[in-house]
Amino acid sequence: MSQGVQIINGKKTFIPLENNPEVHTHLCKNLSVTDLTFHDVLSITPEMLSFIPRPVNALILLCDQPIYKATRSKVEPTIPEYTESGDKPVIWMRQTIGHACGLMALLHVVVNLDNGNHVTAGSELKKLVEQAVQLGPKERAELLYNSKFLEEAHMDAASEGSSIVPLPQDECGFHFVAFVKKDNKVWELNGGLNGPLLRGDLDKEDLLSDRGLDLTVRDFLCSAEKEVHRGISIVAVV
Repeated sequence: MSQGVQIINGKKTFIPLENNPEVHTHLCKNLSVTDLTFHDVLSITPEMLSFIPRPVNALILLCDQPIYKATRSKVEPTIPEYTESGDKPVIWMRQTIGHACGLMALLHVVVNLDNGNHVTAGSELKKLVEQAVQLGPKERAELLYNSKFLEEAHMDAASEGSSIVPLPQDECGFHFVAFVKKDNKVWELNGGLNGPLLRGDLDKEDLLSDRGLDLTVRDFLCSAEKEVHRGISIVAVV
């Protein structure tokens, strides 16, 4: 295993990623993902959003557990168990690696955004995705779990954060969630749920439009205003 990876309670466990443009950019380089830029969404006021290039068809959210629980505890039981293979309507992958939710969020973005065209042809990730889409959810999760390539890419990027690197055995308590617009539908993609969550239809607008925010992060931001928490962050993918 790569340096820093541990087996905790029988499960491979990584060092958590930070949710910032520098880390995602570094991880994309490791994964041979091209032509994407990442931008902090510091506020959803029109003035602040004016600084972000558009269109934005993917968002990566990180929030503390009280925010996540307040926003999703009633929604989670309504999501049906995913049993599909293939890439339609989206590629969804179950997370079985501890503290890998940041990696899973980025993977859900890059394999679905623009139909996966940002993943370099012939790369290790492209080969992994091509293999994964042929598998059912259990076998797909095992493929990711056993991938040395993903392990090394994640652990290298995890060392790039600006805060103190936590140990794998540290309790994290934060949740990553990816949102992707694909074929005019907005999907919430979280490897810790039963499957992908369809949030609604979005035609000509992007995810930072009023309608796009309603279908993605606005409910999390509303919960953040009411709950005691350690933080929430949003990164736009362009």
